[in-house]
Amino acid sequence: MPAPLDSFDDVAPALHRLHALPVPVVDALRHWRGTVPAEEVLHVETDPRWADTDAFVEHYGAELLPFSANCVVVAGKRGGESTLAACLVPSAARVDVNGTVRRQLGARKASFAAMDTATGLTGMEHGGITPVGLPADWALFVDPRLLDLTHVLLGSGLRRGKLIMPGKALAELPGAVLVDGLGRA
Repeated sequence: MPAPLDSFDDVAPALHRLHALPVPVVDALRHWRGTVPAEEVLHVETDPRWADTDAFVEHYGAELLPFSANCVVVAGKRGGESTLAACLVPSAARVDVNGTVRRQLGARKASFAAMDTATGLTGMEHGGITPVGLPADWALFVDPRLLDLTHVLLGSGLRRGKLIMPGKALAELPGAVLVDGLGRA
């Protein structure tokens, strides 16, 4: 199958590569709902050394940056209560944690979640967290600019692979909330 982003030689439907994905992502793909068929979620094997955005773009090509998105886990605190959520923004943007995210969570304070918390609760690796297969009770804040992309390059849950999916499918992921101003340049 030809890659929607020409930088990869070996692209296949993620449903054909469940062995290369963590359990939460496998479960999400098996129980997929939405107007975009699960077969349109693609997987590409990548070298884990290049998982972080800057290294990935340098190794695989700068033309991927406009199609690339990062998923980060955030924590909001208010009155001793902590709420976790995930944020999906273009890779060239930074999540507005102290403004937009804090307001979305109704929190007094917001920050990036500790790595052990993010990886432990998602069942995914640091540097590979994806919005596919997040805990069911989490909100997923999505930068609406991503929906206009024909394909978005995301983590696969593991550092050794990426998912490629139509941008419009992001709005249909469980817990998805479109948030203007989520990502800042």
